[in-house]
Amino acid sequence: MLCMVFGQLTNRDSLRDLIVTLDAHKGKAYHLGLGSGVKLATLAQANIRRDYRIYEEFAYHLIDYARRVCACSDFDVKVDGNVYAFDSTTIDLCLSVFWWAEFRKAKGGIKMHTLYDVKTQIPSFVYITNASVNDVNAMDHIPYEGGSYYIFDRGYNDFERLYRIQKLEAFFVLRARDNLKFNRIYTQEIEKGLGVKFDQIGTFSNQKSFSRYPEKLRRIKYYDSETNVEFVFLTNNIELSSIEIAILYKNRWQVELFFKWIKQHLKVKSFWGHTPNAVKTQLYCAIISYCLVAIIGKELKIDRSTYEILQILGISLLDKTPVKELLTKCNYQNVNELNCKQLSFSLF
Repeated sequence: MLCMVFGQLTNRDSLRDLIVTLDAHKGKAYHLGLGSGVKLATLAQANIRRDYRIYEEFAYHLIDYARRVCACSDFDVKVDGNVYAFDSTTIDLCLSVFWWAEFRKAKGGIKMHTLYDVKTQIPSFVYITNASVNDVNAMDHIPYEGGSYYIFDRGYNDFERLYRIQKLEAFFVLRARDNLKFNRIYTQEIEKGLGVKFDQIGTFSNQKSFSRYPEKLRRIKYYDSETNVEFVFLTNNIELSSIEIAILYKNRWQVELFFKWIKQHLKVKSFWGHTPNAVKTQLYCAIISYCLVAIIGKELKIDRSTYEILQILGISLLDKTPVKELLTKCNYQNVNELNCKQLSFSLF
């Protein structure tokens, strides 16, 4: 795991590239916890044979710790429970190499379904499947919490699964599809000038949808002036105002930013092994690396972005300089030489 995390943080392209880098600093291997060194064949065999669930369990251990460290009381909407955004990202694979990851006729891929804690900016749950698995099937594996809020895009319009959230006394905010059949019972008052078009309470008028979700729910129409787009939301929460529901859905974009960040700055698109175990091992090591960087930033109170911390660590992992000293910003405009007490030199 130390080797894999080292490769993530230093952005190595392959196992051979990783071993070459470690061999160049062989004298430091013992102090890094790597023993006398690591061989390429040993690391490749571990990638194939060592169960990925070892790394998965440690990733969840770090996730729990990171969420406690990164807990934030300042959030756009005052809610007691946690706020989660759920979505998936597809990682393309070459089908001739990753033969097990069938997606389309001439294309392979996997999906990383992620439950993202919006308040702490930490992924709380990751579920890896083949890309051919429908997104709504991943909803069956979400560890729901009573009183928490779950935000979904319109690809998750499965009313039977949404009703399970209702029965667990949790809340959901979902972007509805355009062809939704809804029977309005009454309309609630709205604050004008905030973009909310209507706020209705009702049930599904389609018999099949009503049999899957037989209770009342709320439909809100919101116009976003920034993007010039109208959104229709469905939610089982009656207490929050309509504009707060719109703000909650706007925070769903955080999980998209997480996918973009992890694909740009960690090794999750090119893999160091070809088996399912090797791929999952690398993905969970990427989550471990992300959590480590977030923990360092919060615990040391570093005034830098996660990207800046990762960039500095990437070239300083084998440096003996204390981490806080590496990450602390320097004031380059504070030139002490101007205030020195040396005698001035003059030609006249």
